[in-house]
Amino acid sequence: MAPTLPRTTKALVLQKSPPGREPLYHDAVVQEQPIPALKPGEVLVKMSAAAFNHRDLWLRKGMYTQIEVGSTFGADGAGTVIAAADAADPLLKQRVFLTPMHGWESDINGPESQYGILGSTAFPPIGTFSEYVVVPRAEVIPTPGHLSDEEIAAWPLAGVTAWRSIAVLARVEAGQNILITGIGGGVALIAMQLCVAMGASVYVTSGNKEKIAKAVKLGAKGGANYNDAAWPAQIAALVKKNTPARPTLDAVIDSGGAEIMGKVGAHLKMGGRIVCYGMTAGPTIAMTMREVMRGQQLLGAFPPAHDDGLARDLAAATAFIARHRIVPVVSAVLPGLEAAERGFEMMKTGEQFGKIVVRIGAGGVKANL
Repeated sequence: MAPTLPRTTKALVLQKSPPGREPLYHDAVVQEQPIPALKPGEVLVKMSAAAFNHRDLWLRKGMYTQIEVGSTFGADGAGTVIAAADAADPLLKQRVFLTPMHGWESDINGPESQYGILGSTAFPPIGTFSEYVVVPRAEVIPTPGHLSDEEIAAWPLAGVTAWRSIAVLARVEAGQNILITGIGGGVALIAMQLCVAMGASVYVTSGNKEKIAKAVKLGAKGGANYNDAAWPAQIAALVKKNTPARPTLDAVIDSGGAEIMGKVGAHLKMGGRIVCYGMTAGPTIAMTMREVMRGQQLLGAFPPAHDDGLARDLAAATAFIARHRIVPVVSAVLPGLEAAERGFEMMKTGEQFGKIVVRIGAGGVKANL
C-alpha cells in the first residue's frame, strides 16, 4: 500500500508590511499552504533544512521586483525525496538538495528560457523554507555522503556563485595568490575553501579580526581589516613575505564593489582578474586607464564565460566538494520555521561567520563519515 502523503505544508512566506511602516520592511509569516499534486517529472521533497541568503533579507526590504507577496522564502534547502510521479523513480528515499535556479543550463550567451532563482516568478510557488516542496526532478541533486542536510543546505547558491567566481572566471590554480574580500559571508567562505583545496594561497579582508583569525584556521595565509585605509598595502606585504618569488595577487574575489580596482590594482599582476559578485560597499566600480594598460580585468560573477551554464557549474562544484570532502561553514542552526526571525536579525547585524540554517521538522540526516 502506498504511503499517505501530506496535503498541506507549513511555509515561511512574504507578507506585505502594514501601511505606514518606514523604512519598508515586509513581514515573514509561517502559514499553512496546500501541497500541489505531482505532475509527470516531479518529486515531493520532505525538507530537513533551509539556509538564508542576504537575498531573503532584501526581499523584506522590497528590493526584488520579481518576488511577489505570498511567495515562500528560501533558495537553498535540502531534504529527502518521499514521493515521485514515477513510482519507480530511483530518487525515491534519496537525500537531495534543490538547485537554486532554473532556466540556464548550457547556453553560452545566457538563459535558454525564463531564468530565475527559487521564489521568483520563474519558480512559483517554490521556496525552501517549507516542510514539503514539489519540484521538477531535474532540479534536485543527490547530497554528497559526507555532508549532513544542514551542511548541504548551506551550499547551493553560495556554492555555484563561488565556483563560477574562482574556477570559471578567475581561473584559480595551485600556487596562485588570491584575495577574497568580506570573509564571513557564505560565498566568501566557500570561495576560500575551494581555493585552498585547489592549492592556492588565500588572503582575506574583514572588519572583524576574529573572522580573519577563523579564516586563517580554515587555511587562509592571513588577512587585513578593511576599515584600515592601509589594508591593500598590508595584504601586499603578506603576499611578498610568504611568496617573494611571486609577490603580486593573481586574482581578487570581491563582494563589495565601489573602489576595489583602485585599491588593489597596484598589487594585482598584469592581466590579473577581479571578479565581483556583490555591492556591499557600493553599486559602481571605478576603472582607470592604469588598470586598462595593465590588462587587468573586471568580471561579473554570473554572465556565462564558456559553454557550461549554471546547472553544469553547480554539478561540477558539488563533485569537487565531494572529492575533497569540503564542509560548508554553518554559523548557526535555528530550531524550526518559527525561529526564522532570529536569522533575519543575525543578517542585519552581520554577526554570522558562515551560513545561517533553519532546521525543519525533525532536522537533517547526519553525514556518512
